[in-house]
Amino acid sequence: MSNVLEQIGAYGIVPVVVINKIEEAKPLAKALCDGGLPVAEVTFRTACAKEAISIMAKEFPEMLIGAGTVLTTEQVDEAVEAGAKFIVSPGLNPKVVKYCVDKGIPVTPGCANPSDIEQAIELGLNVVKIFPAEAVGGIKLIKSMAGPYTNMKFMPTGGINAKNLNDYLSFDRIIACGGSWMVDPSLVAAGEFDKITEMTREAVTQMLGFELAHVGINAESEAAASEIAAGFDGLFNTSIKEGNSSIFAGKGIEVMKSPYLGAKGHIAYKTNYIERAVAYLKAKGVKINEESAKYNAKGKLAAIYLEEEIGGFAIHLLQK
Repeated sequence: MSNVLEQIGAYGIVPVVVINKIEEAKPLAKALCDGGLPVAEVTFRTACAKEAISIMAKEFPEMLIGAGTVLTTEQVDEAVEAGAKFIVSPGLNPKVVKYCVDKGIPVTPGCANPSDIEQAIELGLNVVKIFPAEAVGGIKLIKSMAGPYTNMKFMPTGGINAKNLNDYLSFDRIIACGGSWMVDPSLVAAGEFDKITEMTREAVTQMLGFELAHVGINAESEAAASEIAAGFDGLFNTSIKEGNSSIFAGKGIEVMKSPYLGAKGHIAYKTNYIERAVAYLKAKGVKINEESAKYNAKGKLAAIYLEEEIGGFAIHLLQK
């Protein structure tokens, strides 16, 4: 999988946008960035699509801009010339796919059945778009097709919204979902870019599902940690669970046996997708303490701290 597609996977959601007027390009790009999704698939359905991509790419270089509804090799050239970093098409056109593959341009063609996927494999792809996802069978179809095609990953688009987003993303063979609910054309036409920012932020919040996990308290010694944990247990009947470096009083309080990160301790937040949460925070300019990363037995990121403290507490993320 290309670096660009890995980056798309880190964002989790690809807003699919239709721009009818060139003056809509800049404020729409800003709205997506402000909402926490610096990525967009600009459809080549309108006359100003190429210019829109160019403006968005120049004004917001941090954005990952792609071109959608690409039907010809000529459109591929126009999109890449404008600044598009990836190509998406509604169906699998072997000529267009081969053209992109030969030029090293990431491309995800639309597939709807096993025959399409086998064509994609023959053309050297390991990621395809499933379109129109809900209409052709949704997540059940994707899981069924994933069985025999063990190396294929998917980017479903079509009929995906805030309610069913995590039904798709919870399947680890799906790298991201394309969606347009947060960039409804009526909102764009009305210039309601603040609303688009709000809906984008809501989509990201729904995807990441941040929840307070526990509060960590730095104790000076193991004996002090035992006393603190016992105090919580005595008050609230929390039960005590002792580990190598800390003692838990219930699920909400962790007492460190010796001072760790954070002047006062730490606060842990659980998230549905920790790697996407890290990408989201980095896009907001948050610095991550990469050295604090912990991985599970499968080599997947399980926990990581942010660099800055809040109120004397270090902040760290946990995979749910």
